Amino acid sequence: MSSISTLRPDTRETGLLSWLTRWLDAMPHPHFAIEFSPDRIAAARWKGNSVDEFTVETLPPAALVPSAVEANIINASALKTAMANIVTRLRAKDQEVALILPDPVIRVFVQHFDEFPRSPGEGIPMLRWKLKKSIPFEADETVISYMRQTAREDGVDMVTALARLRIIREYEALAESASLYPGVILSSSLAAISLLGDEKATLLARVSGVALTTAIVRGDVLCGYRCTELPVHSGDITPQMLLEEIYPVAAYYQDTWGEGIGSVRVAGLGARLPDFVPPLESEFHCKVSSLLHAAVSDGRIPHEARALAEREADGLVGWMMHRN
Repeated sequence: MSSISTLRPDTRETGLLSWLTRWLDAMPHPHFAIEFSPDRIAAARWKGNSVDEFTVETLPPAALVPSAVEANIINASALKTAMANIVTRLRAKDQEVALILPDPVIRVFVQHFDEFPRSPGEGIPMLRWKLKKSIPFEADETVISYMRQTAREDGVDMVTALARLRIIREYEALAESASLYPGVILSSSLAAISLLGDEKATLLARVSGVALTTAIVRGDVLCGYRCTELPVHSGDITPQMLLEEIYPVAAYYQDTWGEGIGSVRVAGLGARLPDFVPPLESEFHCKVSSLLHAAVSDGRIPHEARALAEREADGLVGWMMHRN
């Protein structure tokens, strides 16, 4: 299963950004990456550390339906055509590719242990047993990876990512049908987390289709992560709906860490974001801004990647920052 070698275990203890870098560095970084969303496929090719070219293919409605359990590729013909167009346009045939998948496909958990084995041979079975009631598929169908991170108290925190192998194979097979070689697989929000640069606790609310991912990062620690299904499409979500969905993660953090949220970053709302800023700032008493716009303003996204950021391809931009 070399195509998911980014999910192999490494038990060295370190901070979140170094952890993500090692996770993504499990194989040499491909110069070509594809980010899948319910309504489009975005792809970029790098030359050295700079964006060489990128393209976006719009998908027909319901052609791709992200799920951790059920088949994701509903309209195979449409997706194969989009992939063929991307490969032709970016001259990427027979290249290794990083596949950035929708968040619902890959489940992420942050768990505390008093002790955790150093051996992956002991650690993976423990995590499978611990998480078997938290995932909607059998543990033996799972591809799994984990990393240690600094715990707030005694013991160790484990960040675990897992997915159903048959779902991962759908995306691999799609890439292979376009004469590509999947070398790295990760979720969009894990890639996008690298766009967060604050040392204080930052809440990320990332909307894509009917999925909402809420993550809290404090310095170099992933403090919470939750991916939920919204009752409506992202274009119809209201500020109150968003607040109700992200509140459980924020409340958990505030109760556990004994402090409030320091900043909020939002992705996926596009031009509707200004409608959400006042209620979010009122709730969390901190600055609320666009994930990508904040990273651009802070100078963390280089000029040559600004056009990619303008297309709100935060997973690809995050992947680029890891490559750099």
